[in-house]
Amino acid sequence: MLRSGELCVCQITAVLELAPSTVSAHLKELKQAGLTIERKDGRWVVVGLSEDPTILGWLEASLSSLNDDPQLASDARLIEELRKLPVEDLCRLGYEAAKAKTCTSDEKQRSTQ
Repeated sequence: MLRSGELCVCQITAVLELAPSTVSAHLKELKQAGLTIERKDGRWVVVGLSEDPTILGWLEASLSSLNDDPQLASDARLIEELRKLPVEDLCRLGYEAAKAKTCTSDEKQRSTQ
C-alpha cells in the first residue's frame, strides 16, 4: 500500500478491514523493523516507507513477485478512492459514510453550478 505514497493509519485500516488496534500493532512491528516511518499531521498519524535506499531496494525486490496479485490490484484501486476522501471524514465516520458524504457534497456542488 505504501509504495504509492504515505497513508494515514485510518486509510490503511479501511483497506485491511481490521480493528485499528490490530493495524497499529502491525505498524509498530514494521516501524521497529525499520521498514516504515511515521509522522504526525495534526491529529492524524501518517505512515510511509523507510527512506533508507537499502531497505527500499529490499522491499521492492521482495514485493516484485506480487505485482500481478489480484488482491494488490484491488487494494490499489481502493487506495486511489481513499486518497480522494477527506482524511478527517474517513477517520471519524468510516469508509462508507465518508464516501457517501463526499458523493452528496459533490452532487450538491454540481446542482448549484
